[in-house]
Amino acid sequence: MEKLIQDLKVEIIEALNLEDMTPEDIDENMPLFGDGLGLDSIDALELIVLLEKNYGIKIEDPKKGKDIFFSVKTIAEFITANQK
Repeated sequence: MEKLIQDLKVEIIEALNLEDMTPEDIDENMPLFGDGLGLDSIDALELIVLLEKNYGIKIEDPKKGKDIFFSVKTIAEFITANQK
């Protein structure tokens, strides 16, 4: 799980063009939206694409997106639970 979390941090930085950030800047439990990392709805779409492209996972219920994308750790847990 630790490697997946580290990989996700790198992928998020690349996908969202967060050039001023390093993986160490992102706490795995920090909220990604709002007061945390400050991502917005466009970023959420990029994260959905990232999950589909890199992990082959589609989010069937958009209402669960808020829980899935709460933090890097919650994304990693979702991937672990849903990867085939």
